[in-house]
Amino acid sequence: MDLHSQLRCPMSKEKLKILLVEDDPNLGVLLVDYLESEGFEVKLCTDGELGLQAFQKYSFDLCLLDVMLPKLDGFSLAKGIRSKDKKVPIIFITAKSLKEDKLKGYDLGADDYITKPFDEEELLWKIKAVIRRIPGSNSENKQEIASIGKYTFDFNNQLLIYNDQSKRITERECDILNYLSNHRNVIIKREDLLKQIWGENDYFFGRSMDVFITKIRKYLKEDPELSIENVFGVGFIFNVPVK
Repeated sequence: MDLHSQLRCPMSKEKLKILLVEDDPNLGVLLVDYLESEGFEVKLCTDGELGLQAFQKYSFDLCLLDVMLPKLDGFSLAKGIRSKDKKVPIIFITAKSLKEDKLKGYDLGADDYITKPFDEEELLWKIKAVIRRIPGSNSENKQEIASIGKYTFDFNNQLLIYNDQSKRITERECDILNYLSNHRNVIIKREDLLKQIWGENDYFFGRSMDVFITKIRKYLKEDPELSIENVFGVGFIFNVPVK
């Protein structure tokens, strides 16, 4: 199946609904035409306040947000979206490439960034990487229930269970732990993990991934036989005892 076919029917025959908030009318119309030609349903808003109103009124599968918006900037808009929906994917469209801006976006729960000017095909690939993680899409080897040492990992309900005590973890933590679990006791290359979870091998994604790995180590600390070992210059090994 080619890229365009995958994107037209990532979950079902229904079109994915995208909220596009972009104040440049030429770019906005161009992106609407392009994304609709690729099988998406797109709602275009030209300022942050209209974008937030649209999100509160309608249901969307993904949000594309410009950072520099009138009335309500993209970061504030993302914060408003996250207060209503913790999981809807967000991709920032921005003319800024400063590290501080990217890190701020990720702190607000952004899934990805694309910097103007960009190629439409690049945006399509980023959307593809994000929608792979939407429940019901064809993500790689997602298990419903898995045993990890003394823990039980319930992927669908985002739960780690130890001695009948459940901890709910984030969707991104679930995706990373699922990948580690499916590749236990072998070397996992950083670039492979980054491409699977974020869609590309990027410095800022790498920084974010290291934070998530640190959190997952803490979640698994009750079982001393489990470890996520750093392999210098290569990646990780998720050491899990074989029973």
